[in-house]
Amino acid sequence: MAIFEGAGVALVTPMNSDGSINYDKLEELIEFQIEGGTDAIISCGTTGEASTLSEKEHIDCIRFTCEKVAGRIPVIAGAGSNSTRTSVQLSMEAKEAGADALLLVTPYYNKSTQGGIKAHFGSVAKEVDLPIILYNIPGRTGVKIEAETVVSLWKEFSNIVAVKDATGDLAETVKVLSLSDGGVDVYSGNDDITVPIVSVGGKGVISVLSNICPAQTHEMVMAALSGDYKKAGSMQLKFYELIKQLFIEVNPIPVKKALNLMGLDVGTLRLPLTEMEPAHAETLKKAMADAGLLK
Repeated sequence: MAIFEGAGVALVTPMNSDGSINYDKLEELIEFQIEGGTDAIISCGTTGEASTLSEKEHIDCIRFTCEKVAGRIPVIAGAGSNSTRTSVQLSMEAKEAGADALLLVTPYYNKSTQGGIKAHFGSVAKEVDLPIILYNIPGRTGVKIEAETVVSLWKEFSNIVAVKDATGDLAETVKVLSLSDGGVDVYSGNDDITVPIVSVGGKGVISVLSNICPAQTHEMVMAALSGDYKKAGSMQLKFYELIKQLFIEVNPIPVKKALNLMGLDVGTLRLPLTEMEPAHAETLKKAMADAGLLK
């Protein structure tokens, strides 16, 4: 059984003016997502600025999210690192904090071999008995998890059940599903190809777009999962320009700006991320207005 089907939100981490985590606002965002029909919350992933959180902040944020969600939908904890020892420790602490599943990014910077990648993920899988989603995003990590490696890990470890595919290469998605005979649960990691990935057997999306459009993203994915590709495809095309603008600068710079434009006041970013360039902010604002999110 899949961890979730539909649209899971890669939730931002709201900040106070001094750069600390704004837990009051985080609770507000959690309720906004659940009211909008979001199917899972991903805490402390890339969009949540996990790389600039201390280990204590990281686990405190996951624990708070689990407490406030209170079992209404799954909470998936980002627990990846380029240090295997750190990833194991974060994963153990995330389980203790109440997470339902883990999202583990490929070790970044080290540029492991496929054998090293297998050993890394296998080390976590052996130590923590939570369902694991592998996060394949070579544009950020410098290394791709090959389809054969994904399937090999899925066959060897019963708790490695899924992959967040942010390769941007639909052929890779098809290859994973083909080699596993549909056994690996695939989630789109790119909002602009969510419907195409569902059309070949994907379970949904781990979405940046859902931060600002939870109800619409959920509706689009559910339409695709139910086979209504006319509706799902129409919505995918409708949101094309908005999705493009949400990635005009590195994530989560634009989506935090978008939430602030909507009055949700999620605050600033942590260095080395900086505020959005004014020209880009204008094109984002226009795309949001065209999508009916701003007047």
